[in-house]
Parts: sequence; C-alpha cells; structure tokens
Amino acid sequence: MSEDEDALIEAVGKASEALEYVERARGHLYSFHQLVGRADIEFGKAADLLEQCGDREGADRMQTEVVGRNVLDGRWTFQVIEEFDDLYYSTALSMVRGLERDHLDGRRHVFEARMKEDRRSAGTTGHESRPPAAHAAEVDLDPDR
Repeated sequence: MSEDEDALIEAVGKASEALEYVERARGHLYSFHQLVGRADIEFGKAADLLEQCGDREGADRMQTEVVGRNVLDGRWTFQVIEEFDDLYYSTALSMVRGLERDHLDGRRHVFEARMKEDRRSAGTTGHESRPPAAHAAEVDLDPDR
C-alpha cells in the first residue's frame, strides 16, 4: 500500500475513533436520562409519602418545585437526547460512514483490522484473523478484508 493510502486509512480510523467517543457520550446521555427519570419518579413517591404522613406543605412543595421539573431550560432529558441526536450525533455518524463508503468500500475499522493483522500470532489458537464459521450472513469471514 502507498503512503497516501496508509495515511487515508489512518485518517478514517481517527474519525472512527472519534465516533466511538461520541457513542460513549451518547450512552452517558441515556444514563443521565434514565437516572434523572428515576429520580423524578422517586421524588413523586416521596411527595406521596409526605402527604400520607401529614406534611401536606412539604408534599406540595416537592410536587410543584421538583417533580416534573425541566433539567435544562425548557427541556426534559428526552429532549436533550433528541437535540443531541439531531444536531450532532447524526452528523458525526453520517460523516464517518460517508468516509468509510467513499474511501474504504464501506468497510469499517480498517485501521484496527490492519493493527490486528500486525499484532496477532498467525496460526496460534486465539489469534485467528476471522471467525472460522458464522451463523449470520453479516459476519465477515473474508480474511482479506
């Protein structure tokens, strides 16, 4: 392979690595969404218990000041996720998939595949290039990819 091709594969690999960080950040947003959502439910239960205990004022304050409150100006967590997906994630994903399509015949993780070939001990158990068989047609068994 030429130096230009090596550099191109490295560049697409860097973009793919960046996308992996974006995927992780997106996962943290979903964790945030679920944690805050669960907290909101628990605050609601706490308000109900306060009312049962006779603290109507505390229950009312909890219901009006905390339960159902926006986490950002005008937004619940699902809206934060949707905005992230629409404004950033979809663009980053499209960019990386486009680079893979345009420069690597749609193949993903070419940089890592080359690294694996350089680092594995060919012929040693546990160091196979690809799975020997697969049940799903989507699994790539071609050792030249």
